[in-house]
Amino acid sequence: MKNRPDLKGLRLSHPAHFLAVGLGSGLAPKAPGTFGTAAAIPLYLALAYLPLSLYLAVVIISGVVGVWLCHKTSQDMGVHDHKAIVWDEFVGFWITMIAAPAGWMWILLGFILFRIFDVLKPWPISWLDKHLHGGLGIMLDDVLAGLAAFGCIQLLAWWL
Repeated sequence: MKNRPDLKGLRLSHPAHFLAVGLGSGLAPKAPGTFGTAAAIPLYLALAYLPLSLYLAVVIISGVVGVWLCHKTSQDMGVHDHKAIVWDEFVGFWITMIAAPAGWMWILLGFILFRIFDVLKPWPISWLDKHLHGGLGIMLDDVLAGLAAFGCIQLLAWWL
């Protein structure tokens, strides 16, 4: 991290910082959001065994705690929504995968759909991304991207 001046204020020894950067996945020099989403997959595979109600509880708690994690880390780094902060990608991907059919095809599809919505930020995601700041702003655009991708997954699962 000493060679990365853009990571000023980040301390991986701080639990909030470590979680906010997706267990280190957000430190990838290129495409940290994609790496963060990929790092969420193994945790999703463990969460997928939970009953739906418990899965939803974990996702909601992760989102609520994520508001604080992202706020604290961005504040300590002095940069709003630093690219290394990818906890929002973790939660967004887990939202995408709520009640998704089992199988790698669905995981790959969820990954692709979530990244498309997260990168392109169609309205109202783009509006929120520009106008809502702090931890809530960091989290909410990915929550909405996750909900949009979730809708697509559920429609495809129903249609197929």
